[in-house]
Amino acid sequence: MVVKVLAEAAPDELRFAEVRRRVPGISQKMLSVTLQSMARDGLVARRVEPTVPPAVHYRLTELGLSLEGPLSILRDWAETHMPEIDRNNRLAEESPAQ
Repeated sequence: MVVKVLAEAAPDELRFAEVRRRVPGISQKMLSVTLQSMARDGLVARRVEPTVPPAVHYRLTELGLSLEGPLSILRDWAETHMPEIDRNNRLAEESPAQ
């Protein structure tokens, strides 16, 4: 989801608070850990403005942008198959455990 949000903003940067607003249900801690990991992997560029408090901006690198296509295909697959997955989960809940 973070890749999608940053890809939609590309080539512009987004501040941390804006990324968090655009990713529903994510905690500040989880978003911070995710962005740090993505930066370490070279998927995200991080820029810090020396203000009080510091303004931190994120944008996808070329490597990060290259994920948008494969993730879009995966997202389409999930949306297409979600009814079947939900149905299988309901059936599993209804049948006795073996």
